[in-house]
Amino acid sequence: MGGILIFSNEFWALLWAVNTILAFYVVFHRKRSVATSWAWLIILLIFPILGFILYGFIGRGLSQENLFAINNQKHIGLNKVNKMIPRVPKSAGPTDTSKEAKILIDYFNFKHDSPLSKNNKISFYTDGEKKFEALFKDIEQAQETVNVEYYSFMNDDLGNKFLNLLIKKAREGVKVRLIYDPWGSPGASKTWFKPLTDLGGEVVAFITAQNMIKKYRMNYHLHRKIVVIDGRISWTGGFNVGDQYVSKSKKFGYWRDTHLRIVGSASLLLQERFVMDWNASITDKNQTISFNEKLFPKIEENQLTEDDVATQIVSDGPDTSTPYLRNGMIRMMMMARKTLWIQTPYLVPDDPMIATWVIAAHSGVDVRIMIPSMPDHPFIYRATQWYANYLLHEGIKIYVYDNGFIHAKTVMVDDRFAAAGSMNQDFRSYSLNFETDAVFYDKNITRELNHIFEKDLAKCTELTLEITDNWSRYLRFKQAFSRLLSPIL
Repeated sequence: MGGILIFSNEFWALLWAVNTILAFYVVFHRKRSVATSWAWLIILLIFPILGFILYGFIGRGLSQENLFAINNQKHIGLNKVNKMIPRVPKSAGPTDTSKEAKILIDYFNFKHDSPLSKNNKISFYTDGEKKFEALFKDIEQAQETVNVEYYSFMNDDLGNKFLNLLIKKAREGVKVRLIYDPWGSPGASKTWFKPLTDLGGEVVAFITAQNMIKKYRMNYHLHRKIVVIDGRISWTGGFNVGDQYVSKSKKFGYWRDTHLRIVGSASLLLQERFVMDWNASITDKNQTISFNEKLFPKIEENQLTEDDVATQIVSDGPDTSTPYLRNGMIRMMMMARKTLWIQTPYLVPDDPMIATWVIAAHSGVDVRIMIPSMPDHPFIYRATQWYANYLLHEGIKIYVYDNGFIHAKTVMVDDRFAAAGSMNQDFRSYSLNFETDAVFYDKNITRELNHIFEKDLAKCTELTLEITDNWSRYLRFKQAFSRLLSPIL
């Protein structure tokens, strides 16, 4: 018995030693943030077996093959598009002609190749029913191409209505292409898409989720929402495709989001983004999209809109060495002099973003952040509450949206700059998912988004120290525990 016990103790000691060595190797063998490294190390050491299972599900990085495919398309695509679209310059004067505007434009265009586009007409949609009604009308008018890219394309009533419209357009001879992320699209399958593909439509899963192992990995997903019609009209923002996004979910009730419709040269840049994602994701090279005038039509002088909203389309993801979109947002927020207003469904910021907000608030800037009143992901919501309480103590105003679920992702700086798109204020959007935002250098657009924010305030409860002081110890424990996991949520 003693020998067996000794053997057992030695066995567990050896197992612990091997687990520790593997944990350090797994965590530190590739570059990642210090916070993320420590979060994973704690999990792997405390939960020897379960921790590695979780790591396989959440923590694995992108393969070099995926990175090469994405980056290769980026360089090829930009070179060709820049030659074909001389009207989208590398640099141009924004509506806001201040030196600060030029600094921000140059940052987004430095290495990341996000040129400023002009002559854009922008319309915002905050209600799902109205957004999809207008989008479907645009698709009905398509003559040449409809390119669709969504994180979530659900097999439900709205998803089927959307799919049937695409089938109709394919039957009419319009070239239809669709990229979706299987992780965010339960029920979407080759069988479901078959009526579309039988008519010549093409459907691909995003490159990072093309097989069972990749599909059930929590990180590195397509989070963009893009539709481009004939290269002239485009849509992007926060709404996905599914019944809950048109407020048909009993759990969430009214779904409040922000989406934008673009008519003008910025549509060519969203088309470019789609083409690069498509060519990186296809497995059949015969489906490669060439850069042609059907996709990138020349915009003649008489086709320019009377509006002149200066817009940059900025995309980012784990394929880049630096979080350009997050860094650019920080640069923009640092320019705030009077107001900095933010809407986000997930408030799990990293230290540089927190420092930006706190410095602004301590400098007399009116910093306001609007978050949901209900969770769609329990751990993320508890972490959101922890950060909300922390920021509240630093003088930042926190507003909790009570009229359903707010999923909008907007940033407004004074009445000068604004951004709207798919990027949340969390670690995942900063570095783990593929995002796209539109950045505006236009006072009228920024004022419009500020006005929308003010209307939402009427449906909010302001978080106060009195409220947070009454949170139970158990709730505080869940918040603190979730916050420890925030780098990997």
